[in-house]
Formats: sequence, structure tokens, C-alpha cells
Amino acid sequence: MNTDDKIDRKVSVAPMMEWTDRHDRYFLRQISRHTLLYTEMVTTGAILHGDAERFLRFHPEEHPLAAQLGGSDPIALAESARICSEYGYDEINLNVGCPSDRVQSGKIGACLMAEPRLVAECVKAMKESVSLPVTLKHRIGIDDLDSYQFLTDFVGINAEAGCNTFIVHARKAILSGLSPKQNREIPPLDYPRVYQLKKDFPHLEIIINGGITTLEQAKSHLSNVDGVMIGREAYHNPFILADVDHLFYQSESSKQTRYEVVEKLRPYIEQELASGTRLQHISRHLLGLFHGQPRGKRWRRYLSENAYKSGAGIEVIDAALEQLKE
Repeated sequence: MNTDDKIDRKVSVAPMMEWTDRHDRYFLRQISRHTLLYTEMVTTGAILHGDAERFLRFHPEEHPLAAQLGGSDPIALAESARICSEYGYDEINLNVGCPSDRVQSGKIGACLMAEPRLVAECVKAMKESVSLPVTLKHRIGIDDLDSYQFLTDFVGINAEAGCNTFIVHARKAILSGLSPKQNREIPPLDYPRVYQLKKDFPHLEIIINGGITTLEQAKSHLSNVDGVMIGREAYHNPFILADVDHLFYQSESSKQTRYEVVEKLRPYIEQELASGTRLQHISRHLLGLFHGQPRGKRWRRYLSENAYKSGAGIEVIDAALEQLKE
């Protein structure tokens, strides 16, 4: 397995558009100190011709933290990777897995799997631009390009270009006829194919992604691959990460309660509010904190109905906590 960088990718939270922004990542970091976090996908255009500060700034506590880029031009990706490196990210990841029509039109995401040599050029350019690890997140195939041979050719070509870590969503992507949401649910999961990839490329780091909803599942996967990436479950039920540090990183720190997580967030929320951030931009990520708990729906409902109001402050969080009491 690749050991050319110091990031422990045993457990990570997937990059998710409109979800894993800086507020969500800071929140998740209060639950787990060791889980590797990813930004939302940021396009090279947004970095080079837009507001890079808006998309790339983060709190120092978010480390370990990877930036996921979207693009297909090696020069633009190399420059974007360099800027991310200057911001202080720990890893640069290229999105070769998103199936949405919008990103396809920009030659971004899963459609790039059909051009493995172009992806390899992008990897090589980024590797030459930064000293950080450059990783790929991709599917097991796209449309009719879904044989195991196609997958191994893609991985092999990009490994030769210098990529040592492959994060594999264990479904193929269907690029026409299915929405991004359907592409996360309809194509069947094929975990054994990802396991086989690790057997055939033992020197590479293979991370598995797709349909992982419990830490028991994660532990089972780790018998066959190097790491697991948890997606939507970590957003809708974020406290799933509360046992990660103890179970996967041998941390001896005691598990905290959901209430302690909220208390740890308080200074951050107050600071953000003072700088002009609206409460709803933070609180929307907290809705699932009491998922499955008694009166947890009250917490969710109170935040949903009150945090968006003009002038909403920390008192809304306090009142939402009150909803959890008998």
C-alpha cells in the first residue's frame, strides 16, 4: 500500500455538493478528530476566475482536510492545485465520479473515465505542481464501459502517472437517463469488484465508497480495502462519527455527548454570526445531530422553522435544545 504521504484515510467523509461546506466540516470535526474531511467539489473556473476565498477558506481545526477539484484541463488543474496547496490543504482530489449533466457539459466528473489518458495528464500536471498527495475519486465504470478490464486499465494508467490513492464508488455511473440522485441508488453496488482491485493492485491505496451506513459495515470493508468513505449517512446522521476515533484510530479520549458537541460549537457560531454569517447557513448542517433520539424531530423542526429568520442568533440553538426536554 502507498505510504508516500502521512494522511490516514481509514475513514473519511465524502465530498458532497451543497453539504460539505466549511460550516459542516467544522461541525463534523467536533465529533471526530481523525476522520478525513473533503470540501465540496470546486471547479477550476471557480478558483481561477471566481471567488477562490469563498470556496477555499477553512478553519484550521478542519484538518486533516482534502480539496476536491473539478476540471479536465491539466494546466488549469495544476494552477488550482497550487492555490489549494497555498491555502494549506492536505490532499488534492480530482472528481472523476460525478454523473450530473451540468458537470458533464463542462467535461468534469464521471464522463472523464472514458478518457483515462487525459485524466493521467491531469494527475501528472497536478503532481508536478504540488508536493501534496493527488488522489482520484471515480466509479467502477460508466455506461457500457463497465468491464473489470476497463476499470483496471483506468487505474493502471493513472497509477503510472503518479496517483497512489483511488477512492472508488462501487457503482457504475449511467450518464444519460438517470439523475445524480438516481445514480447514487439505482446502479447496483459491486463491492467485490473493488476488493478485487485491491488484490490486483496491492501497492496502491484503495478506498471504498457507496452505500456505507454503519461502522460495522465500515469495519467489514476494511478487511478487504485500505479505507472507507462514508457519504450521505454522515450528513443525515452525523453522530455516526462519534465512535470512529475510538474504533479505527485507537483514540483514548472519551466519547462525548451530542449536547457537548453543541456546546463546543457555541464559540464558532457566535464568531460567525458576529462576522455576518446567517445562522441558517450553520444550523442546516446540525439538523441530523439528534437523529433517532427521543424528541429529535422537535430539534430538527425548531431549527428548520426559526434559524432562517432575520436576526436569528444563538438563542435559537438554545431554544432548540429545550425542545429535547420532557
